[in-house]
Amino acid sequence: MKACRLVIVRQKYRPDGGAERFVSRALEALEQHNLDLNVITREWQGDTNPNWHIHLCNPLKLGRISRERGFAGSARALWQKEPFDLVQSHERIPGCDIYRAGDGVHRRWLLQRARLLPEWRRKWLFSNRYHRYVMCAERAMYAAPELKAVICNAEMIKQEIIDDFGVPADKITVIYNAIDNQKFMPADARQRQLLRDQYRIPQQAHCLIFVGSGFERKGLAAAIRALAATDSHLLVVGKDKAEKRYRALAQSLGCSHRVHFMGVQKQTLPFYQAADALLLPTLYDPLPNVILEAMACGLPVITSTTCGGAEFITPGQNGFVTDALDVTAISTTIQVLPRQALGSSMGEAARLRIMSATPAHLSKQLISLYNRLLD
Repeated sequence: MKACRLVIVRQKYRPDGGAERFVSRALEALEQHNLDLNVITREWQGDTNPNWHIHLCNPLKLGRISRERGFAGSARALWQKEPFDLVQSHERIPGCDIYRAGDGVHRRWLLQRARLLPEWRRKWLFSNRYHRYVMCAERAMYAAPELKAVICNAEMIKQEIIDDFGVPADKITVIYNAIDNQKFMPADARQRQLLRDQYRIPQQAHCLIFVGSGFERKGLAAAIRALAATDSHLLVVGKDKAEKRYRALAQSLGCSHRVHFMGVQKQTLPFYQAADALLLPTLYDPLPNVILEAMACGLPVITSTTCGGAEFITPGQNGFVTDALDVTAISTTIQVLPRQALGSSMGEAARLRIMSATPAHLSKQLISLYNRLLD
């Protein structure tokens, strides 16, 4: 039987990106099936697999709108020339067979971001040319006759797409992200002790971890404010051009000695293993991989109602869910977490919850969808 030629479209691949990790994990999982795997991308950073065919598509860009429009046009022209059987786009490009809504619904993100802004800036946000372009491209993509299926990584996003674009429910498949639970595992007591020495975290301290770049969207300000009212420490793994502002916030709240900025890390596992919980009060996030990674490492999770990862949380059992901006509620939940995740019932429940979210299960769901569309 001839291999199905699948192409995945993602504008930029970088190793620390959540959406990109989904792409690489999906490709790894799909290798075992009768698929010819292709990727159209502007640039690919990190390792490449000899079984994946990378098609570079890097048109001139003169600004954000030019970048999006140029890549969309060039990528579409490329896939129309090649005899691909299925085009799965992770970008808002009309004409694809499958769209993976890994970035959620743009208007919903803007509504959450607007909560941080004064009234005059909220109006500017929705009239911004770039945001208007993205929302128009999104609407055109969902209305395109070529679109056969939508993949969401959370029920939250599925419902938003139904409500905002009128896409039929039977056209949308929810496929949660996968996690390698044999790579992401809890540390033993000795490993934890050594890691805490290495990162200069007191052995008996209650330590949370925040993982993500783009601190505003991920909710670092709320995390620091909530942490200030406790005696806990926070490991911040990620980067943001406004990092100095967050350092100054911790300083002004008198907790800078308990907030540790670690920068971007290629290997995040040791940082999870040194921590006792994940704190991610994100403003809007379909399903951050870091939630699955933390839970696989036996960490309870505090996240927000506007995060698809909340679907993995049973409050009080393996974590808590609050409003992203409710600093008092976040602070309260920090203080009722187990002081040490290792050996705690919440930590064990967190790991147990994600054990079924395996790459094999992910590939089985994707292959089932592809076969249905090809039939």
